[in-house]
Amino acid sequence: MIRRNKWFDTIVVLVALLVINTVAAYFFYRFDFTADKRFTLNEKTKILLKKNEKPVLITVFLNGELPPAFKRLQAAVSDLLSDYKAYSTAEVKVVFIDPIAGLNQADQDTVINNLYQQGIEATNLSVKTEAGLTQKLVFPMAIIESDGKQIPIKLFQNLETNGSYEDNINRSIENLEYTFTSSLKKIVTGSNARIGFTESNGELSDLQLYDARLTLSNHYVVGRVDLNTITKAGLDKLNMLVIAKPKQPFTEAEKYKINYFVLNGGNVLWSIDQVNAELDSLQNRNGQMATNRNLNLDDMLFIYGARINYNIIADPSNSAEIPVATGAVGTQNQMQLVPWIYYPILLPDTVHSVVKKLDGIKSEFPSTVDTIGVKGVQKSYILTTSTFNKVYNVPKLFSLQMVAEQPDPKMFMSHPQNVAVLLEGSFSSVFAGRPLPAGIISPYTLATAGKPGKMIVIGDGDIFKNQVSETDGSPFPLGFDRYTQRTFGNKALLLNIVDYFTDNDNLIALRNKDVKIRLLDKGKIKLEKSRWQFINVVAPLLLLILFATFQHYYRKYKYAK
Repeated sequence: MIRRNKWFDTIVVLVALLVINTVAAYFFYRFDFTADKRFTLNEKTKILLKKNEKPVLITVFLNGELPPAFKRLQAAVSDLLSDYKAYSTAEVKVVFIDPIAGLNQADQDTVINNLYQQGIEATNLSVKTEAGLTQKLVFPMAIIESDGKQIPIKLFQNLETNGSYEDNINRSIENLEYTFTSSLKKIVTGSNARIGFTESNGELSDLQLYDARLTLSNHYVVGRVDLNTITKAGLDKLNMLVIAKPKQPFTEAEKYKINYFVLNGGNVLWSIDQVNAELDSLQNRNGQMATNRNLNLDDMLFIYGARINYNIIADPSNSAEIPVATGAVGTQNQMQLVPWIYYPILLPDTVHSVVKKLDGIKSEFPSTVDTIGVKGVQKSYILTTSTFNKVYNVPKLFSLQMVAEQPDPKMFMSHPQNVAVLLEGSFSSVFAGRPLPAGIISPYTLATAGKPGKMIVIGDGDIFKNQVSETDGSPFPLGFDRYTQRTFGNKALLLNIVDYFTDNDNLIALRNKDVKIRLLDKGKIKLEKSRWQFINVVAPLLLLILFATFQHYYRKYKYAK
């Protein structure tokens, strides 16, 4: 009876295993037992993968001998792409390579140059080890290819060498799903939004916008727009307008075209200097009187729900540095980097997905931005200063001698000043009940309120301007400061805004994913290193020897009787 029950139990187990495997072959499901659901894909990602019918090749260049932090990033990429392969209807092939493994220096240079032409940039890391700082060249990037097209993907979001690699890696891991999913959508859908940078009112030049336009052109159709000549049909083809630091007043006809674009559901990024203040002017003169800049846009922004004030914010606790001449040795001028409190590093909102997890945004002479109560328009402040600031009204005299001033802390105790606001909703027409402006022959639209749209109003015109080399005139990457060799989050801000404006599926919400990395305490590791080495290596051997000795004498004692 007992023997029959054992056979019966064995058969039951085998049948159960057979049923489970049969069901699993037809019904796919994954269990994620982590508290933060780090291995669970967002529904938007799953839908995209199931709809895609084109084979996808993803080449990840993060391989070979890597620093421990990048090993963790590599493992996270591998885990994520395994899920992509599991949920995808079409084939998703993933390849990890080290592009310079086994090559001599000349061949490495050739490969690095070829990859750079494809948008794959190498990163030279200064890695802290117990032996000190070591240099390591890694490629924290990937290329996603499908249907004859390819898109480079940056896996390491923050290249700031002064930052904590552990924190940067953590944020990069949190952004991986958004990075891969948004790129996959762009390459499989083939839909490229059209973005126009206005140029008819003294806006930033092509050289100053070089990196912004180059970066966006990898994913979108980017060009300049002359508001004097563009027609209604031309406006209808655009998805987004970028108005970056205009210096000349807008005519009513230009404003009419912008207004039509907004009412037609178009999205506008306003990056406006409301005050005339430039560091170049201060370096060439003894001082500059900062005054109001008349752009003839106040009434337009007021009706849309925002106002850029005529002032300049100083933030002594969180500002960028500028080079200042401190004297000369022989014929060589001596330069020193000093904080310039009128270049605040703006702090992104920690909640809104369009700026969440971004680095600080470098600004130059920014102004405060207020919102106006407008029905049907939702407002969200997305960039602010620190609480230690002061707002100066203009006109005000500025000079480089101000770097020597010691700010009185009592004069700077304040609350965060708002520098950028996001407006979403149906905007009212600026020209409702008004005659057509000169130059507009027939009305573009008779609507007094438009389709839902988005706009961001920033009280600084230099946010999206890249620096230019004084030696050869070549542009630096957007957000990179050539003096301090520090990279700010300006480029990431632009990319996020464009994604938020042009992606109807709102994939940028994937950036809200929080992955809690439970890091080891390095200080405790250093103090208790010998103890845990003994517990993990020596203690098991001692236990094994003790058990063998005990067994030997026990058997000897038992069988000696």
